[in-house]
Amino acid sequence: MNYLAHIYLAEDTEESLLGNVMGDFVKGHIGGGLHPEIVKGIRTHRKVDVFTDSHEVFRASRRLISPGRRRFSGIIMDLAFDHLLAKNWSSYSDRDLGAFIRRTYDVLLRRKDVLPEKFRLSLPRMIEEDWLGSYRTMEGAGIAIDRISGRLKRRFGRENTLIGAIEEVERNYGELESNFNAFFPELISFVENLRKNDESQARLSAASGR
Repeated sequence: MNYLAHIYLAEDTEESLLGNVMGDFVKGHIGGGLHPEIVKGIRTHRKVDVFTDSHEVFRASRRLISPGRRRFSGIIMDLAFDHLLAKNWSSYSDRDLGAFIRRTYDVLLRRKDVLPEKFRLSLPRMIEEDWLGSYRTMEGAGIAIDRISGRLKRRFGRENTLIGAIEEVERNYGELESNFNAFFPELISFVENLRKNDESQARLSAASGR
């Protein structure tokens, strides 16, 4: 899943939002000094990624991508599913999507000092170009995919087949939307169960410490 889905799945606190959106930028050991709820958010982000990547519906969606772009199918599906979340937002949230995105940008700006440097440096561009809002349209999702293609080209010094890959989503749109609507409620339930388990563990710890 990409930015929008991870933020959607966060708890309704600034710290959880920050942790869930930072997950892709914090690799390996989570260093000290972070608020416990930010750490929890990073761990939730990682668990969501593992659940998603191993889910048969997501894997079936990746198999729809043509062989020439199959190596990038995970990236393509992450952006496609964020687009489908934005498109079907009212089915999953009572909050207005525009207000949700504005609140996200506000939190990221006010709390930017806790963000990893790479994310902090890209934040002004993210807000200026409204990356989260752009997922509403296929054009916006396509620009996001091409943006990643450009980063890969600069990193590895060669062209890649990810450029223009939004055509893969367009070609399989109906099946991908059905897959998303089958998969996303299961992901929501997975995250809800994570929280219930965390709450149970916290109560047990508190009881044993009395």
